[in-house]
Amino acid sequence: MKIMEYMEERFQNLELIPSIYNQWGTGIHFCLGENIYQLKPNEKLNLKMFLIVYEQISIIFNELFEQNDDIFLVTNMYKHKKEKCIRKLKVYQPFLKCKNHLNQILVKTYPYPFEINKAEEYEMQQFSLLCKPRDLRVTEILKAASNEDFPLKPTFGGYSIDYPDVFFVNITKDIIFFIYDDRGCEVIALDFKRIRHLYEKYHDWVEEYKCM
Repeated sequence: MKIMEYMEERFQNLELIPSIYNQWGTGIHFCLGENIYQLKPNEKLNLKMFLIVYEQISIIFNELFEQNDDIFLVTNMYKHKKEKCIRKLKVYQPFLKCKNHLNQILVKTYPYPFEINKAEEYEMQQFSLLCKPRDLRVTEILKAASNEDFPLKPTFGGYSIDYPDVFFVNITKDIIFFIYDDRGCEVIALDFKRIRHLYEKYHDWVEEYKCM
């Protein structure tokens, strides 16, 4: 199965780009970091805040995914059309336990999805890998997704413009998880009962929710 086949069957008309919560009728938007600012008064990084974020997203992930679930790890890479290729290995290779999975990564090119000047000069390459959580260094991926805009490790590499966006698509449970940066993450599902426990257990982290 390919990612677009799955999306067309289960999440019709949803684009795997930032703000999946706003595109779908059932989901939860979490606020991370307990409203602690990323920088201290002396302008140094507030590492306590990042540790809290790492813990929160790990908890959410582990509530949604089991090690044997079938998932797509989807990565959006943004580039100028004149750039010949994107170095996908910089995004996937550090986080795969078995390098043989690199040969199974698929890619499809789309128009640049954001409204900017001269957007027609850019494009999005979407990489997808069908795997299981046990195949990935999940903790490192979660941290890298949170570290956007800050000089922290781990981080995603291989990009020329815009930090990569990474989505975990659980095709066993029909749930999609997206961390947009250290400020928050989004979870959507076909049925709210599949994520209701998250809302009930971690209500204090919930920014907003929809259960249509």
